Amino acid sequence: MKTYWRLLSYARPLRNFIAPFFISSLLASSLGIVYFTLLIPLLDILFNQVAADQATVILQHPEFSWSLDLPKRLFDYHFQRYLQENGRIGALQFVCILIVGAVFFSNIFRYLSARFLENFKVNMVSKLRQAVFDNAVDLHLGFFSSQRKGNLISRVVTDVQEVENSIANTFSAAFKEVFTLIIYLIALFSISVQLTLFAFIIIPITGTFIAVMVKQMRKDARDGQNRLSGLISLMDEAFGGMRVVKGFNAEGFIKNKFSIENLAYKRSIRSMAYKREMSSPFSEFMGVTVVAIILLYGGTLVLTDQSDFAASEFITYIAIFSQVMRPAKEISNAFSNTQRGLASGERVLELVDTKNVISERPGALEIKSFEHAIEFDRVTFEYESGTPVLNRLSFEIPKGKTIALVGSSGGGKSTIADMVPRFYDPTAGNIRIDGHDLRDISKGSLRQQMGLVTQESILFNDSIYNNILFGATATEQEVVEAAKIANAHAFIMEQPDGYQTIIGDRGGKLSGGQRQRISIARAILRNPPILILDEATSALDTESERLVQDALTQLMKHRTVLVIAHRLSTIQHADEILVVNQGQIVERGSHADLLENETGFYKRLTLMQGI
Repeated sequence: MKTYWRLLSYARPLRNFIAPFFISSLLASSLGIVYFTLLIPLLDILFNQVAADQATVILQHPEFSWSLDLPKRLFDYHFQRYLQENGRIGALQFVCILIVGAVFFSNIFRYLSARFLENFKVNMVSKLRQAVFDNAVDLHLGFFSSQRKGNLISRVVTDVQEVENSIANTFSAAFKEVFTLIIYLIALFSISVQLTLFAFIIIPITGTFIAVMVKQMRKDARDGQNRLSGLISLMDEAFGGMRVVKGFNAEGFIKNKFSIENLAYKRSIRSMAYKREMSSPFSEFMGVTVVAIILLYGGTLVLTDQSDFAASEFITYIAIFSQVMRPAKEISNAFSNTQRGLASGERVLELVDTKNVISERPGALEIKSFEHAIEFDRVTFEYESGTPVLNRLSFEIPKGKTIALVGSSGGGKSTIADMVPRFYDPTAGNIRIDGHDLRDISKGSLRQQMGLVTQESILFNDSIYNNILFGATATEQEVVEAAKIANAHAFIMEQPDGYQTIIGDRGGKLSGGQRQRISIARAILRNPPILILDEATSALDTESERLVQDALTQLMKHRTVLVIAHRLSTIQHADEILVVNQGQIVERGSHADLLENETGFYKRLTLMQGI
């Protein structure tokens, strides 16, 4: 129940939904019972069942009391008077009009309650989905390295939708159907307490059966949602890497993997569906059985004159009791279906509750500019798995200087670059900017001082213009100017719609060099004092590399630059080159200085690249 109430809390303020939903549902249920209770006077009129002495008693105005049958006695009084004044035909017409009116207004209020419920559902789901996405976006970068993207998408889309379909519908059953059931029971008790108590033998039998089914369904639902996440992840990987799939003739391999996941998901959902669908027929069977028993028992009492209620009342009782099974069945089905929603809700709330390990301290400092230097002071870092990456690393990046990081893959270069904008925090040691520990600075103001260009150009399925702008505030002329500096304006103008051309998923309609120049234009537009280049040209052909390198040269002017490069020819003019190997700086100096060490690591790298 804790999960259930937490999910409902996203519909706050609940009073805006509960009050109108409660009133409209109550009125719909109350009016719904009216046309059944009107069967009694209708049948009495048709079969002339009201004796003269009984009519005399009814014509006496009933005194007020807190009894359940007061409304009935008041109606009988006014109806009997109407009968005397207008005759049986007039009374029959009056009852028929009342029945039609009751049904009409009952459905009006039922429609209004449905509208209030839909408003409640969409409001809750919208807030829940926004909370899940907002928290996920704010999480640290390491979280996304350890999670499958398809699993995250499944939680935001599929699981939240399941919450809407299951949890919100239970909310309806918990109010609307319960109201209806209570009103029906009140009507049944007012007709015959003996028969109603006799009918209650179905409750413990059905309740025990459903409780066992619910426990099993929740387990199946949790497994089913996990399997669905696996399917989405597999599809995302397959569709995103279709070039590799086809290039290695791996269509059969991918199809087989999908088939395994798909069959496992099918088994989970089928198992849950079998149990869920079993509860409804069982409840209906038990309900019809009890109706038949009541019909036999109550009919015997009426036919043998062992009961004090009339045949018209007995027929009405059976009609009302047959309707009791509908809300009871709806409540049973709702709680059965809720298990899938609760399983999805747990997965959603797990993501909502995930904490960002790169937290921001209260009263964090807002920096407005970069003035002096970035310092690494005995920095050690290891991943959550315990794998060591950096070991007591110390160096300085002075303002206006270009510092290059080189070394073999896996040595820790990208980790160093990721720690400057505080994507990761050191396990030990400190990183300072202008003398302030990065952990004492707000992440927003820190990253405002930095521009990032990576090996993989991260673009979005939007226009070129919006990809360059990317949340910044700038004029159209400033966007064009940034593109010109990045050597991107010429090819942009050759596109079908110029700057408004949609570039496809991940910029798939552009070449690698074009995508990289768009990324550089984005960084130029922000005009950051600090620039981080993470192997920005390593994946390009010679011609594209030249164009991109020219753009980078323009971008690097008058800025503090931390650059990672595999191609040593691109960093020969760096102010200082740090050679990183196995998490430590093994050499440092200018290009010329490092070449003088004939046995050095850097010298070996230059010989391997033919420099």
